[in-house]
Order: sequence, then structure tokens, then C-alpha cells
Amino acid sequence: MSLSGIFPIEKWNFSTQTVVNALTEAEYQFLITKQGAQKYKKGEILFKEGMVPSGIYFIHQGKIKKYKTGPASREQIIYVANKNELIGYHAILAEERYPDSAAALEESLITFIPKEDFLDILQQSTTFARRLLKALSHEYSVLTNNLSISSQGTAAERLALSLILIREKSKIGTPAGEEPSINLSRADLANMAGIAKENVIRLLKEFKNEQIIRTEGRKIWVNDIVKLVNRSNYK
Repeated sequence: MSLSGIFPIEKWNFSTQTVVNALTEAEYQFLITKQGAQKYKKGEILFKEGMVPSGIYFIHQGKIKKYKTGPASREQIIYVANKNELIGYHAILAEERYPDSAAALEESLITFIPKEDFLDILQQSTTFARRLLKALSHEYSVLTNNLSISSQGTAAERLALSLILIREKSKIGTPAGEEPSINLSRADLANMAGIAKENVIRLLKEFKNEQIIRTEGRKIWVNDIVKLVNRSNYK
């Protein structure tokens, strides 16, 4: 079931896919195709917080989590990127070290784009630069909304919102007519929602009892998106 009319997904989700779509065929060949692609195993790190950036990354397949590491090495997942998205460009644009880390949530196929090539295209293509600026502006609004629910939302509201967001991400690559499955560890779900793993396990059982979701192993399917939206208590 679509979220159209029942949940403003654009307030909580952002993507750089439209940025990549702004590239001409020649620009795409120069920026992405000529570089080749590399496989990353689940859990493999692309970059770490504090590293000096030498380029950005384009995701052909898979999902990548961007996260910050806090006290006791606990992760807070900031964003999940997937197919046809760019990551790592913030540090290049700011001329700073990476402000966060990135690792594969599942087996992924990724192209590394050297910093010089990225900046060349940015200077040559006004459309690409404009789309990237628009994406950055929207990203700020999304992060502001996420900060609000992280500081004020209950554990159930935060988990419900996280499930809505990752379900939307999981639609990409899911065959037409099939319900997307959420394939995340309980630890990653906890880090995304900003709650304890024990709370995730308890709340998922609660959602199952209410027939909002069903599970098989670590996979989760949403049975009733309307109930899940109501549980998120979005403003």
C-alpha cells in the first residue's frame, strides 16, 4: 500500500537519486561508469568518521548506513542510502574530514568517485550543481524533523517511524506487486530508532500482536501501514 495521502514521507526521507538523474550520458560515463565497481560485504566499512575524504561513493546495489558512534561505541544511524544514491559528498564540499561513518548493511556494489572528478562535474554542470544544492537543503529539513522526534518521541513512535522509512527504502528493487520486506538486524533497527535493542524486540512483538507487522527470522513485513502510521504519531 502506498503512503500517498496518509503519511508525508518527503518530510522524513531524502534521496540523491534525482541528483544523479541530472547527469547527461557523457557525464555519467565520466563520473561513474569509467571507475568500475567494487563489492562490499555486509558490515564492511566505506569510510570512518574523522578520515580525510579522497572521493565520494555511488551505490549500484545494496544499502549503506551512515552513522555516528557515541559513548560506549554505540551507533546512531543517521541515514540509510540505497541504489542510485551518492554518499560522502558533504565532507568534500565542506573541505572537512568525514563527519560520520558509512558501512554496508548488506552485500553492496559501489563505485568510488575521486574527489577531482566529482568537483569537475560540479563545475561543468549547472543542473547537477543545482540539484545537489536542492538535495542538501531538503536534507537539512529532514534531519531537523528527525531530531525533533528523537528528542520528543516515545520509543514506539520512533520505531514505527523507522519501520516506515526503511520500508520505503526497501521498495527499490522489490518486484512489482510484492510487499517490500525490511531486512535489518534488531541492533541496526535500535540504532536507527535511537532506542535500546530490548525495546525493539518488545515493541516488535507488540506490533505483531496488533497485526501491524509479521516477521520471519529477522525479516519484517508491514501488514497494516495505516496502523503503523498511527503508531508513529507523526506531526
